[in-house]
Amino acid sequence: MTDITREDLPSGITILSLNRPEALNALSPNLFVELRAEIDQIASATDSVGCVILRGEGRSFSAGNDLKAIQSGERAPSAHFQAETLDAIERLPQPVIAAVQGHCYTGSLELALSCDLMITAESARLADTHGKWGMSPTWGMSQRLPRRIGVVKAKELMFSGRTIDGHEAVALGIANQCVADDRLLEAAIAMAQSFTKNSWHTLRADKSLIHMGQNQSLEGGLIEERSNGPGVAPDMNERIAAGFTKSKD
Repeated sequence: MTDITREDLPSGITILSLNRPEALNALSPNLFVELRAEIDQIASATDSVGCVILRGEGRSFSAGNDLKAIQSGERAPSAHFQAETLDAIERLPQPVIAAVQGHCYTGSLELALSCDLMITAESARLADTHGKWGMSPTWGMSQRLPRRIGVVKAKELMFSGRTIDGHEAVALGIANQCVADDRLLEAAIAMAQSFTKNSWHTLRADKSLIHMGQNQSLEGGLIEERSNGPGVAPDMNERIAAGFTKSKD
C-alpha cells in the first residue's frame, strides 16, 4: 500500500490523499518521499492539471510528524527534505486546496498552510504544539501562519498551543469555509471546479503574481505585475467571443 494515492478527475482536478489512516496519516519520511514525487510531476503537468486537492484518508487529515518512524530509523533523503517539500507545494503553478478533517497538528498544520486555500470539516482540530514538546518550527510555521492570519493572532496560537476547531479556523482566516464531515471532499471539489472552469493560464498568473507581491512593497509589486506578468491566455479571444455569444442567448 502506498502512502500517497492520486486520483485525476476529468475536469483537470488532481486529488492527492495521505494514505496512512491506521496511523492517522502521520507524516513519515517515506510519505514525504512519495508526496514529493507527486508534487514534482504535477508541477510540470500544467496542461492536464488545473487544481490540486490535498486530503487525508480516514478520520484525520494528519496527526503530525511521525516521531515513531524517525525513532525506528526512517530518514528523509536530506536534512530539510520535508520543509523543501512544503516549499514545492507552495510553488506549484496550480492552486492547491487542503481539505482538513480530524487531527491537524503542528507538522500537518504546516503542511496544510503550504496550500493556497483550506476547507475544514466540523471535526477538524488544528494546533501548533511545538511548545508542548520543546521544539521549534522548521517547516514554515513561524512564517506562513503570521502571513495567513496576522502576527498577533499567530503569536497567540503558537505561544499557547491551544486547539481550534474548523469554525474558528475560518473566523481566524486560516480556512475559507467549514462544512459537515460528509461534505468535505464534495466541497473541495466544488471549489476546485469553480477555479478550473476559468482560464488555467490566469489561475497560474494570479497565484504567481500574488506570491511575488507578498515579498515586495506595494509599489514594487505593482511594477512587477505591469512589467513582468505572463500576459493574456492563448484562448482569450475565443473566451471573449464565447461570452458575447452566451450573453445574447
